[in-house]
Amino acid sequence: MSQKHPIIAVTGSSGAGTSTVKRSFEHIFAREGVKPVVVEGDSYHKYNRAEMREAMSKAAAEGRNMSHFGPEANVLDKLEDLFKEYGESGTGNKRYYLHNAEEAAYHNARLGTNCQSGEFTPWENLENPTDMLFYEGLHGGIVTEKVNVAQYVDLLVGVVPIVNLEWIQKIYRDNAERGYSAEAIVDTILRRMPDYVNHIAPQFSRTHINFQRVPTVDTSNPFIARDIPLLDESFVIIHTNRVFRENYDIDFPYLLSMIDGSFMSRHTTLVVPGGKMGFAMELILSPLIDVMVGKSKKLKQSA
Repeated sequence: MSQKHPIIAVTGSSGAGTSTVKRSFEHIFAREGVKPVVVEGDSYHKYNRAEMREAMSKAAAEGRNMSHFGPEANVLDKLEDLFKEYGESGTGNKRYYLHNAEEAAYHNARLGTNCQSGEFTPWENLENPTDMLFYEGLHGGIVTEKVNVAQYVDLLVGVVPIVNLEWIQKIYRDNAERGYSAEAIVDTILRRMPDYVNHIAPQFSRTHINFQRVPTVDTSNPFIARDIPLLDESFVIIHTNRVFRENYDIDFPYLLSMIDGSFMSRHTTLVVPGGKMGFAMELILSPLIDVMVGKSKKLKQSA
């Protein structure tokens, strides 16, 4: 962890809604004049799209599960190295995973390369200087026998919808945006389950704050759902851990007074209407980011 070069990580599984939370942070950064370097978790996968298909086929033939959720399919040592180097000096390397032709065209024009959808761009130096590093992906709080990424994160945020809602969001997104069949998406969910249990879920015990969306409509069978429950059809449970509360002065009475329909379910847990999720995030996180950036600038000026 580094006060001079702070790191924020938003972690959650595929379909959890981390991209939505990322947009909330982008609004905060723009409003507060914060210049972050943004790192995408998909960039730290080990294999490109074609290589991953081959690796999964080989694993299946050997009777093994393999997924992007697990360490085997990622270069987590490089992610740990990035967090460590940025925390020490504000420098490091990153690359991009190209999800589609539009992303490929943009980065090819920027870099003068000829990368295709499903491939990675070359590694490049982080832009410098920046106020903080912002990571969004699967492994912001990962700890294994070989790596400890979580130790370098100053603010670790978990995005954890209840699992049925997470599956609905993934099925809908992968079908609408990527053209996958419902059957193929369900197969992916089942294949990833061991890695979800062993490597994704444990991260949410290391987060400083979790945002968990709970729908108030029937999601009993996520595999036949035709749409994603609206934010207004849900509540968001916001839980903070002890270290977070000790380091940051969270004024729960103030938040209750500002967010209509909110209530405390426990002394560490605030519940807000789903439609107020973005507003609640900005109320809670904006002051924390101000504190982090303020400390960082003072330390840089005194260096």
